Amino acid sequence: MPPSVFWLLSHSSNDIRLVRKLSALVSEPSRIRRALISCSDKLGLVDFAAGLTAAGIQILSTGGTRRHLESHGIDAIEVAQMTNFPEMMDGRVKTLHPKIFGGILGRRDNVGDLRSMQDEGIPSIDLVVVNLYPFEATINRSGVSRDEAIEQIDIGGPSLIRAAAKNHQWVTVATRPEQYSSILRDIEELGTTSVSLRRRLAGEAFAMTAAYDQVIADYFRSESAASEFPPHMTLRLERKAHLRYGENPHQKAAVYRNPRDRSASVLNARHIHGRELSYNNLLDLDSALSIARAFGQPAAAVVKHNNPCGAATCAKLSLAIRKALDGDPVSAFGSVLGFNRTVDLETAEILVEPNRFIEAIVAPDFEAGAVGVLTTRPKWRDNVRLMQVGRLPTIEPELSVRFLTGGALVQEADTLPAIHTQWRTVTDVPVADALWDDIHFAWEMVRHVKSNAIVLARDTSLVGVGAGQMSRVDSVEISIRKAGDRSAGCVMASDAFFPFPDSIEAAARAGVVAIVQPGGSRRDDEVIAACNLHRIPMVFTGARHFKH
Repeated sequence: MPPSVFWLLSHSSNDIRLVRKLSALVSEPSRIRRALISCSDKLGLVDFAAGLTAAGIQILSTGGTRRHLESHGIDAIEVAQMTNFPEMMDGRVKTLHPKIFGGILGRRDNVGDLRSMQDEGIPSIDLVVVNLYPFEATINRSGVSRDEAIEQIDIGGPSLIRAAAKNHQWVTVATRPEQYSSILRDIEELGTTSVSLRRRLAGEAFAMTAAYDQVIADYFRSESAASEFPPHMTLRLERKAHLRYGENPHQKAAVYRNPRDRSASVLNARHIHGRELSYNNLLDLDSALSIARAFGQPAAAVVKHNNPCGAATCAKLSLAIRKALDGDPVSAFGSVLGFNRTVDLETAEILVEPNRFIEAIVAPDFEAGAVGVLTTRPKWRDNVRLMQVGRLPTIEPELSVRFLTGGALVQEADTLPAIHTQWRTVTDVPVADALWDDIHFAWEMVRHVKSNAIVLARDTSLVGVGAGQMSRVDSVEISIRKAGDRSAGCVMASDAFFPFPDSIEAAARAGVVAIVQPGGSRRDDEVIAACNLHRIPMVFTGARHFKH
């Protein structure tokens, strides 16, 4: 028994009613007698309220919610009737009253709280059912004015939710329709809710109000000219699914998504065929889609272990995927594919040719005939996953977040377009007009490869990749080895400057016919001289594309 209760039971015999009330509270669980309901989202509310009424629970409610309940035959007492204070200011003020918050926040085992409630005629409120004004849905509508948005900032709702969650030892809080069934189940079995349920609901309530406030803060920040890097940053993510495991089977994993993000992405895609995606599938599909969507022409990307092992553009998607798969046929086995056009029947027929195995495919859409081919052929129907993302609009600049132990790094995403007016040919040897398409293609591709990154391209297709090496010349050698005899006649792109002429020497031996790189090395003159010596034109872009 709490000490304060023991003292009152021992020394306040003249207050018999309060003694009996405290004795009942201590000797048995507090039954839910009264609920306050105020909801913008009415989903499931009528059935829930009917269940509460059937359990003998009195319902208090605000104007719109009360009218909704009464229109379905459920009695509810108007909050203004209990507070003797009317709603005002177009509903801005209705529940902000001591009788409401005293009934929620009063501690049922605290002498002072109970005496205050008795003296002021404050009835206890044991269940608070509240969801908030649809601020996020409002600002996501086109043409919404600032005044309209401001009126959808809920004040009383978050206060009620936080009060109930704070006093969860005695009060139950519900903020989502999905919670109603577990509350009714406990009430039917126990007459109240279990401590474990109240604690869980309190945690979910605080998470919800925190997310709500973050959306509002983001809205105000977007209106100002302040830095995109605010002094405090909260990432709002909702769990989409548990995954079978992470990068390795011994690692547990889940996938989360930003509920405000409606972009054409892997996390928002429609999963139209195949088993659930793995952690590694999701990473590779995201990379494949990023590559494919970077091009205006029909494009295909082949990704393995989060690096492209093939990519191409062409006038037809079927030709693009043929060239992309031929870029590195060995590595392409067990890869994932990304497309920037609807996958048609002709493309699907190429994918199911003998000796091919594809883990997953992401594309704007799939023709019915293509789906039929990809999901009915032996070895494909039980394995390949198909992800439909819809139309691929131009990507707007956004922030990229990388987690570190104890914090995170935040930067603008590398969506910098190729600014050709800043490019310059730095060698005495000019670039042949026929090479520019491959130069542009190679430069776009190198930003998608882990640094140090080198790519070889020919006929707007990827034929050699050197990724993630500690030495740039090692990446050059790997890309040449991957390309083999095809390196002759290729364009080479480097994500950062060449620190020494050794990479140029290797490129010359392989038959590279042009090089594109950012420039900026202290030894640029030596590198340029090596290109002049071997009659290889070199273009400086003035921009670097590290991808760590």
